Amino acid sequence: MPQLLLEILSEEIPARMQAKAQADLERALMDRLTAAGLIPEAIKGFSGPRRLVAVVDGLPVKSADVVEDVQGPKEGAPDAAIQGFLRKAGLASIDQAHLHDVPKKGRIYLAHVRKPGRETASLIAEMVPAIVREFHWPKSMRWGPNSTNSTGELRWVRPISRVLCTFDGEVVPFEIDGIRSGNLTEGHRIMGRGPFQVRRFDDYEDVVRNKGRVILDREERKEIIQTDARTLCAAQNLEWVDDPGLLDEVAGLAEHPVVLIGDMDKAFLDLPPEVIKLSMRTHQKYFAVRDPQKGKEPGGLAPKFIVVANLAASDGGEMIAAGNSRVLSARLNDARFFWDNDRKVSLESRFDKLGDIVFHEKLGSVKDKAERVMALARHLAPLAGADPDQAERAAKLAKSDLVSDMVGEFAELEGVMGRYYALLQGEPQAVADAVRDHYKPKGPGDVVPSDPVSVAVALADKIDTLVAFWAIDEKPTGSRDPYALRRAALGVIRIVLGSAPSVSESWAPRHLPESSTGGGKAPGVASTAAGGGGGSPRLRGETEGESVRLGLRDQIVRAYESIMRPICERGLLLDSQRLGPYRFEQLASEEFRHRKFELDARISGWGGSVSTPMYRIPSMLSCIDSLLAFLADRLKVHLREQGARHDLIDAVFAPRSDGSVEDDLVLIVKRVEALGMFLDTGDGKNLLAGYKRAANILKAEEKKDGASYSQAANPALFDLDEERALHAALAKVAPEASSAIEAENFAGAMRALSNLRGPVDAFFDKVTVNADEPDVRTNRLRLLSQIRDALGRVADFSRIEG
Repeated sequence: MPQLLLEILSEEIPARMQAKAQADLERALMDRLTAAGLIPEAIKGFSGPRRLVAVVDGLPVKSADVVEDVQGPKEGAPDAAIQGFLRKAGLASIDQAHLHDVPKKGRIYLAHVRKPGRETASLIAEMVPAIVREFHWPKSMRWGPNSTNSTGELRWVRPISRVLCTFDGEVVPFEIDGIRSGNLTEGHRIMGRGPFQVRRFDDYEDVVRNKGRVILDREERKEIIQTDARTLCAAQNLEWVDDPGLLDEVAGLAEHPVVLIGDMDKAFLDLPPEVIKLSMRTHQKYFAVRDPQKGKEPGGLAPKFIVVANLAASDGGEMIAAGNSRVLSARLNDARFFWDNDRKVSLESRFDKLGDIVFHEKLGSVKDKAERVMALARHLAPLAGADPDQAERAAKLAKSDLVSDMVGEFAELEGVMGRYYALLQGEPQAVADAVRDHYKPKGPGDVVPSDPVSVAVALADKIDTLVAFWAIDEKPTGSRDPYALRRAALGVIRIVLGSAPSVSESWAPRHLPESSTGGGKAPGVASTAAGGGGGSPRLRGETEGESVRLGLRDQIVRAYESIMRPICERGLLLDSQRLGPYRFEQLASEEFRHRKFELDARISGWGGSVSTPMYRIPSMLSCIDSLLAFLADRLKVHLREQGARHDLIDAVFAPRSDGSVEDDLVLIVKRVEALGMFLDTGDGKNLLAGYKRAANILKAEEKKDGASYSQAANPALFDLDEERALHAALAKVAPEASSAIEAENFAGAMRALSNLRGPVDAFFDKVTVNADEPDVRTNRLRLLSQIRDALGRVADFSRIEG
């Protein structure tokens, strides 16, 4: 079948935009062709530095004929209505229409209008200009008129020079803002510019590759770069440092990639390897090279680099490599200047300069934030197994490299350079590592801090960020998250769970130290039981070791107080009538849970001006409720990605009878795991069915009677052995399950509950709940309520499917 070939040739397209533009062009063509009734067999796109290309196979030469029914007026309608219908349907007389019975309307005129299909070429001539004009680029430009027929209003990422469009080997004629379509393409600017005349994709690809010296497929260009780079390095017993992001970018910079290896002055190897690699990557788009003989030496870099040229030079690229070497030396000389200059000033002495950097106009400076993080890190240190003095020290130094010359030039090195400067001034290794690691994890693929000091500082920094923006009512909304608060929340979750051991599938009992810290949670190690197999997926952390046990509510309260108390003491928190300041105790009181206050930034001295309006902020309790709900949502996403059932997560997250929600992330995960493994057993499935039956009966009867049956059942009113057996089982199981839950032995709690299966099955098999005697009926309903309460201590079983 005929084929459509489309190429839009322009000035250089930014590499980061090419892949998405290729996908967008494929999608736009598919959408418009399908809407026109032209269903293609396949669409393939290509992108490069100067072109977007699409080839569409399997198109018909014309669209199919379409028959449409045009409804007219009722039979016997006035002549004016009849004439209007005839004009609309394109009929000469009413005799050409049909009468059709319509319910509640009677007989109406109906015309079957056949619309002949259109030539595919004419449809393409309309849709391609529309696609170009409506195409979305992250950044685009408008340039001067291309001819006397051009308006100069066309927007594209860079000026368009040619549009090639053929269908079935023939040019599809159209014009886009003075640019006429044709069958000419161009190759490499230097090695085979052309132009070249083509008709179909086969000869287009052949001409572009062999005469134009252009590799169309970006994946092929990436493969060429990878293969040649590894080959050049292997020839010198070196290793190419793989960089997928840079590879994607470089593949978008060269139409004809030629890989060269260049020399770097060995004197620069005394710079931190991160500085060398980032300078290569950011400024010059070079790949670093590693010397395997240096073993575990930090960085292990060789005095070489890989550069990808867009030209096959006659001298084999020697001059290109030498020129790039000189440019790299100039860049690294700048880096050396920053490195030498920064080492003249201690990291600690930079701390006061953080007061000159605004963290947020409503939240003060980076120094203000650092002081809050210091206090919170000291509090969290024992929970993470860290030394409080080291945690506080690391938190003080953590942001200080932001005012260094090196980080001013390379923002990506924040924390990394701080670690180097901390070690140079004699800080302990744990403190220096925490300075580097407190930003982690920066994304889903980033590692999680594992050293106790790093964990304490990273948690403190992220919790302070979350609470600070919740305190000023700057929460994420929809797709907007300008302060990366979702990432911070996921970071808290991953750090806490990253070292949390998993519940054993064997359900072996385990013993924990008695509770000694906030919220009834025990700090330190939660030991795992051995062995086990099969069943629900284990929601493992990323490393095995000590878990971070903390109640999030307590940490939120501390962070909120450190943010808002100074504001209250300075008289910046006012009532709506501006009658006077609020005290912090009012923010924290139940009376003002849903109240919003006003922060007057005009007099705060935190960057506000005279014209700055007053800001609304929530009370402490409403801030806690909202932030805990947000963290719960992020945890649900995290656990679902690990394979946990959504209904089990909802069951564990359900509020307790007092309205509170579990805020220990480690306990939540353990409870979800244990519940999932229990429900994978026969006892679990049958007990869930019994629970739902009991809950449904109770719900219906409580609604009908307008009464609650939560009181204890009276054994004196039992008539049947099955009642007595269930009551005895509940009396034994409920305390056992509660004790196991108190000891955080959720496997033991599930094992205790499994003993209810037999008595519950027998009860529903032999006992009629709605007995004729009112006292017996009430007593049996109370027994059902005890079943619901016993299982409800573990989770809200009503939220579990099945």
